[in-house]
Amino acid sequence: MSYRFLASAAALAALIAAPLPAQTAKPAAKSKNWTVPRTADGHPDLQGIWSNATLTPMERPAQFAGKKTLTDAEATNYEQHDLKTNDIDNPEAPLLARAGSADTGGYNNLFIDRGSQLARVDGLKRTSLVIDPEDGKVPPITEAARTRNAALMRRGFDRYDDVKDRPLSERCIIGFGSTSGPPMMPVLYNNTYEIVQTKDAVMILVEMVHDVRVIRMNGTHKPANIRELMGDSIGHWEGDTLVVDTTNFRADNTFRGASENQHIIERFQRVGADTILYRATVDDPSTYTRQWTMEFPFLSTPGPIFEYACHEGNYAMPDILGGARKLEKEGRKDITH
Repeated sequence: MSYRFLASAAALAALIAAPLPAQTAKPAAKSKNWTVPRTADGHPDLQGIWSNATLTPMERPAQFAGKKTLTDAEATNYEQHDLKTNDIDNPEAPLLARAGSADTGGYNNLFIDRGSQLARVDGLKRTSLVIDPEDGKVPPITEAARTRNAALMRRGFDRYDDVKDRPLSERCIIGFGSTSGPPMMPVLYNNTYEIVQTKDAVMILVEMVHDVRVIRMNGTHKPANIRELMGDSIGHWEGDTLVVDTTNFRADNTFRGASENQHIIERFQRVGADTILYRATVDDPSTYTRQWTMEFPFLSTPGPIFEYACHEGNYAMPDILGGARKLEKEGRKDITH
């Protein structure tokens, strides 16, 4: 499960070294000769099984500075190079080396679910998931956030010497890399979601760890002292777009080192028979110097979603506790619990 640690550690390290989506933004272009399917209450039908797997990086690579989109020929060159470079069945692949799995054989191409193409929006391939700021980069973080996150690093981010400090993703409590969201990010594998929709709620089943998001429609947020791993999500319709407002996050599961006061606004717009355009804005003045927005498609994919058989601790937890109990019996005092 080393990718989980890589994803979370790399994100926080990058932060220490991170507008509400434009409310007047024009609607995404819809497929020709296609009509939005609707539920009994008249709203667009978002139900089905979808995947957000994509090779598009979160931030725009230096080689594409100033280029929001690529031609199909440019995109194909990038995609082929990316897939070759990160061919995890190749023992010398950088991706495999970073994961530390070469000796264990824990991953192969069949296991990985990164997609095979850059994200296509309005007919063009995107060079970054971040669309605002225009440079495709996550805005700088505030000095207060830098100090806060540096303190976390000094204390030991993703510590493993105490069972109570082990990462939530390793314990299979929630998926790594914000796959469950919000925002719902593409990660290394298991990028599939099932949406079930009623008049009063929208449920999103996340393949990774079988996380379940429940979006309450037209409600009000819970009291500020009630904190949840995926926050408290309230939805409403703006025309044919589902807008989801999420607050009340727990401090141990924020996005990219943001504070528990982060505010995420998501937009789901059905733009084709096989496509939902997803947009997410991160708003946290105590962490970022400005709001910022990502956008990418969710594509229809065959089902069903199979069980994600992640078992808490993967035997590490009982081994650690068993060793601690043994040391206690021997009278050792210099141990953690």
